[in-house]
Amino acid sequence: MTATNPTPVPPSLWRAPRRWQIALGLEWRRSVRFRATAITMLLTALAIFITCVAMALVIRNDLFESRKDEALHNAQVSVLQAQKLLDSAQVGDDRAATAALWGEAQRVLGRAASTDRIVGFFAESAGDGFAPSGFRSLRPFPTLSNELRTRVVTVPGRQAWQSVALPQDDGTTTAGIVVGQMLTIRDVGSYDIYLAYDLADADETLLFVQRTLWLAGITLVAIIAGISWLVLRSVSRPIIEAAETSARLASGDLEVRLPVRGEDELATLGRSFNAMADSIESQIRELAELSLVQQRFVSDVSHELRTPLTTIRLAAEMINDQKDEFDPTTARTAELLHTQVQRFELLLSDLLEISRYDAGSVQLEVEATSLAQLAEEIVDELRPLATAHDTELRMVAPGGYSPIDLDPRRVRRVLRNLIGNAIEHGEGRPVVITVDSNQYAVAVGVRDFGLGMRSEDAERVFDRFWRADPSRRRTIGGTGLGLSIALGDAKLHGGNLEVWSELGVGTNFVLTIPRSGDSTPTGQGPVPLEPQETLAGLGDATQPIVIPPTPDIEGGRL
Repeated sequence: MTATNPTPVPPSLWRAPRRWQIALGLEWRRSVRFRATAITMLLTALAIFITCVAMALVIRNDLFESRKDEALHNAQVSVLQAQKLLDSAQVGDDRAATAALWGEAQRVLGRAASTDRIVGFFAESAGDGFAPSGFRSLRPFPTLSNELRTRVVTVPGRQAWQSVALPQDDGTTTAGIVVGQMLTIRDVGSYDIYLAYDLADADETLLFVQRTLWLAGITLVAIIAGISWLVLRSVSRPIIEAAETSARLASGDLEVRLPVRGEDELATLGRSFNAMADSIESQIRELAELSLVQQRFVSDVSHELRTPLTTIRLAAEMINDQKDEFDPTTARTAELLHTQVQRFELLLSDLLEISRYDAGSVQLEVEATSLAQLAEEIVDELRPLATAHDTELRMVAPGGYSPIDLDPRRVRRVLRNLIGNAIEHGEGRPVVITVDSNQYAVAVGVRDFGLGMRSEDAERVFDRFWRADPSRRRTIGGTGLGLSIALGDAKLHGGNLEVWSELGVGTNFVLTIPRSGDSTPTGQGPVPLEPQETLAGLGDATQPIVIPPTPDIEGGRL
């Protein structure tokens, strides 16, 4: 079996950017693999992002510190060499020699400082007032802050430095550092010297390191996502196979089994599932065989009972016809015998019908029939029974006149059962029969205003041989199979039979038959299951109507 994603997202969702959120939401809810991979990627990306930022900051600080230390060292070496030159020279009061010495000191600074951006300013006189002038760099030099100059002048024995934006020849600026230190000419004066160092190479190194870190991080996230996907795929594949196998097993394919690979936990799960499937298959087959035996038994007994029952019925009818010649006790016995034989024959017929449903051998004999006309015929047929129960039968039929394909014998049986039960349990109150239709289906509702049923009783009303009140007296017989057979007849037509009931309010049965005859109607049917009218408003809600003998239309309705 090939493992597949049980909840694929249609490609159209991914082609529509506005629906990406919906597609991702569906994947998040339905795919464990996608959810686990997404969480792994997010957490890994967050961890790598934090790591890369921390490493970039550390590397940046290290680069700056190393370049700063290098600049301070170069500046100190160059100033020391220049100061050594100045201290070793003997120029006296010769101003030309002093100027030449100062020029040589500048050249020494330039050679030893590893930078061509050097400026010097005369700070303090120590002689007769003559001192060579300061000098400026030929390259652009940053503006010196007063704080830096003050610090250099006031602490002549120490270096001072400051980070600056170093101007370039093309007008741009780069990161830089300016180092200041005092330089003294004996018997002449002091000069504050400033050396500017370009840190652009450190920025380029830092940028290269950052790019490398981010590229490595993204690659690592992709690799981890791929590994997670493969690992989760290997783990989720048996789960998907188990889900698909369970679905096939639930649909009735009892032969399906899970493939077992290896000896790990998933293999143990597969073996346990297969053992469960074997047990279920065995039990289902045993139950099917028992059910088949039961069906055959009921069918065979029913058929075998027909011949003696026919003889008994004929004998009971002959005895019942002559009951006037008997004494009262014998006459009553003959009458009870005749009644019970009729009931026994009805029970036998219902058992035969149930056995046909169980065997799947029931066939419809359809013909174009008007449901409204069928309902009118059953109402007329049961009107004497309603009169005996002091019950008024009311019929309202705004639709349902045009013929549809149905089995009239079975629909008559359903209507006879529903209306007879409504009369039996209606407590002498009116019974309303409603027939209506729409473009999809036709329906008939039978409403009584009797005692009603509890919700748990209404859920079992279609069970075989079940009665809500076994002690209730019945005057029209009954085998406990009528509603079960009625539900089977409805489903055989592709329709449905539903019930609504409430204690102290009454009961409403609705039979719905689709026009196509091959599908169960969905949504609100032509006749609502929960009735809207009350007993007090019944007179206005239902009015007798006359059904035309040859209906072609349905009063303006489909």
